[in-house]
Amino acid sequence: MTRKHIVAAGLALAALFAGTPAQAADKMAVGKAINVLWVYSLLDIGVEEGIFAKYGLDVEVSTLPGDAKFQQALISKSIDIGLSAGTAMALSLKGSPAIAVAAYSGAPRNFAVIVAADSSIRTVADLKGKLLSTATAGSLPEWLIKRLAIKEGWGVDGIRRTTTGGFEASLAAALTHSTDGFMGATEAGLQLEEEKRGRVITDMERYAPRFITQVVSTRTDFIAEHPDRVDRFLKGLFATVAFVKSNKAKTGEITTRVLHQSRTVMDRTYDSEVSMLSDDGAFDGEAIEILKESYLEMGILDKKPSNDQLFTTRFLPVKP
Repeated sequence: MTRKHIVAAGLALAALFAGTPAQAADKMAVGKAINVLWVYSLLDIGVEEGIFAKYGLDVEVSTLPGDAKFQQALISKSIDIGLSAGTAMALSLKGSPAIAVAAYSGAPRNFAVIVAADSSIRTVADLKGKLLSTATAGSLPEWLIKRLAIKEGWGVDGIRRTTTGGFEASLAAALTHSTDGFMGATEAGLQLEEEKRGRVITDMERYAPRFITQVVSTRTDFIAEHPDRVDRFLKGLFATVAFVKSNKAKTGEITTRVLHQSRTVMDRTYDSEVSMLSDDGAFDGEAIEILKESYLEMGILDKKPSNDQLFTTRFLPVKP
């Protein structure tokens, strides 16, 4: 073959590849169970920084008003996978096809009891018999109220509970004294303190120091049909964790915008909560046992479940 023919063949080959469209990224509908938690902003960061795209995923993020609505969206297939509370793993034993595939956030220092700035409640002891709200029934915040009451020796109903349907409604109820306060995101409480509208009474780490606060959940049928997408999503998520841990400034910039809070609060939240994030999604055995015991303690289940009823380790440890 002459040089002329070689050049012509090379140009033809280049034209062929240039005319071939790049493989489209796989679309994934991804949910987060609430819109005010800093640890859920991993999804926004991963999308904005193109991290999920590197794993061939086109991630569309939607926000649900609490764990109950998150589970409904998962079961109805409105979302494929997402981030929700560890306590919701028990729903898999109540007929739900949902199952956890990774644990990504530990002890619940990102949840706190929050009251209005002019509230007479000053200490944890003042909470006995009071009325606290959560967004939805059966949610992690409701579980934490029960946990606090039990650990303080008041019994599971030592703090009264009600649901409001969302964060804004819980906040309004507290500020108008329709309730005595609410269990919500610590970062939201810090923002209210900065605005002199509210106060944080206590965060919840002391009541569950070994815990799995948030997990990645999907459906058993989605795993069966798209195991590769689940694997790539997890790699993208934990690659985002690695990015967050080494990029405080950029993380602060994005979370300030996404959560509509001040940069000061977001930087304080980063310092407090970044160490909660898991590097590989592994389930802590001791934390799992605490969760199982709590399901019995609070009447959620009547016997301890096995691990494989709550989660799968098929994709673990995650290695981005």
